[in-house]
Amino acid sequence: MVQAVPSFRQLIRNPVHFLAFGFGSGLSPKAPGTAGTLVALMLWPMLASLPLELYILIVAVASIGGFYLCGKTASDLGVHDHSGIVWDEIAGFWLAMTAMPVSWIWMLAGFLLFRLFDIWKPWPIGWLDKHVDGGYGIMLDDLVAGLFTWLILFLAMTFG
Repeated sequence: MVQAVPSFRQLIRNPVHFLAFGFGSGLSPKAPGTAGTLVALMLWPMLASLPLELYILIVAVASIGGFYLCGKTASDLGVHDHSGIVWDEIAGFWLAMTAMPVSWIWMLAGFLLFRLFDIWKPWPIGWLDKHVDGGYGIMLDDLVAGLFTWLILFLAMTFG
C-alpha cells in the first residue's frame, strides 16, 4: 500500500499529527524511525537533567498520550502504522534512557540498542507489532524495545 505523506505545512496545522510525526522528523525520506529516535536523543540530555520523578512522569505522559497521538494519526491517514509516525520511537527511547548517566557513551549505546530492538523485533516485540491494532500496537512494540534496552543498559551500569 502506498502511504500518503503529509507535507510539513500540513503537519504544523495539526498538533496531533505534528507530535506523532516527531516534530516533522517522520517526514525523513530515509529511515524515519531513526530520525525520530535522533530527535529523542537530542532532547534526552535536557530531560535527564530533571529530577527522576519528573522524568518518569514525562515518559509516562509521552507514552500514554502516544496511544492517542499515534492511533489518531494512523486513522486520519488511513494507514495502520504509517512509517512517518515516530512518536513511538521518541517515547520508547526516553523509556530506555530512564536513570542513565548523561554521557556520549551511554547515549550511543542506548541509541544503537534501541534501534537494534526496534528493527530486529525479537519476541515479544514482533508479536506486538503484528497482533495489536491501533495506537496501542504502534506504541507497545517500541515501549517493549525501550524496556529491553533499559534492562541491558541497567545491567551494564550495575555490573559493568
